[in-house]
Amino acid sequence: MRVVLTGGGTGGHIYPAVAVARQCEAEDPDSAFLYIGGTRGLESKLVPQEQIPFQSIDITGFRRKLSTENIKTVIRFLKGVKTSKRMLAEFKPDVVIGTGGYVCGPVVYAAAKLGIPCIIHEQNAIPGLTNKFLSRYVSTVAVSFEGSELSFPKAKRVIYTGNPRATTVQSANRERGFASLGIPLNSSVVLVVGGSRGAKAINDAMIDMAPQLEQLKHVHFVYVTGENYFEKTREDIRSKLGSMPNHLHVLPYVHNMPEVLAATSLIVNRAGASFLAEITSLGIPSILIPSPNVTNNHQEANARQLEKAGAARVILEKDLSGNRLYQSIKEIMSDQKVQQGMSEQSRRLGKPDSANLIVEEMCRLTTGR
Repeated sequence: MRVVLTGGGTGGHIYPAVAVARQCEAEDPDSAFLYIGGTRGLESKLVPQEQIPFQSIDITGFRRKLSTENIKTVIRFLKGVKTSKRMLAEFKPDVVIGTGGYVCGPVVYAAAKLGIPCIIHEQNAIPGLTNKFLSRYVSTVAVSFEGSELSFPKAKRVIYTGNPRATTVQSANRERGFASLGIPLNSSVVLVVGGSRGAKAINDAMIDMAPQLEQLKHVHFVYVTGENYFEKTREDIRSKLGSMPNHLHVLPYVHNMPEVLAATSLIVNRAGASFLAEITSLGIPSILIPSPNVTNNHQEANARQLEKAGAARVILEKDLSGNRLYQSIKEIMSDQKVQQGMSEQSRRLGKPDSANLIVEEMCRLTTGR
């Protein structure tokens, strides 16, 4: 099968596309790929590292208020459609799949106009503008959250697949996760992370609650600060404690996150859709601190889905403090029954076969069944 992948801007749009590609390869080693991304997005760096052929178009997103920049965006969109049609004609894909971000707009629209079967995947509980626009043109809309099918009333077909990143973490080796952290096998691990670049509010809470961690000496705390916050966070903790305790591990970044997640007992994190797919696939209880700086406040909507199911506790950033975060962690980690119940509810939300479901739909569209 020849597949064009498109999506970008953030890892949350890129990694699901890569997960679909890996599932295609597993089912058909002769699969061929072309990833069309933006010239300015993170995909221009990440995708080539995955050994997937990459081409780019120049595109920007619409501003939500009146701006002359939107006129330039329309012009870039039209140029992007023209360029995408040329790339598609050269590659001759059997199917095109878009995983979000404004770069999907011209690529998927061009494919639909050329009569190529298309799928868009919506990661969030509240869909973005690009996917809403594309939903009326594509063959299938795949959604990550059950119930969000209703957000696409003009779509020809909507299916609930979950997020393909859930499939990626299923094969993660938890023993390697413990080993990479230098933590004894089967220890209790609380992972606190603010996303790949870190989050100041979460790092501040990490620092504030550090003196209280001695009350949970049986728990290993792993703080992942983000590269930019690492030195300051580590030094601020040392100045509070005098020295770094053995059960507190402060890291700038985790390169083997699936393995570390497989070793995690409780996670404190933002509420990006791809990350939620990973933790529910593994059945990890969570304390979610949604980013308030995202379109449509979609991270809070994502987080509330897990909270409603009993898989997560939600703390809004405006209510976050070191003490509030520590008390929430203590409540969960001090009660095995609470921890187990949250884990079971988290796993019930997981869709570890997500990538397989999407590839099945791709095959259905290309064979006409």
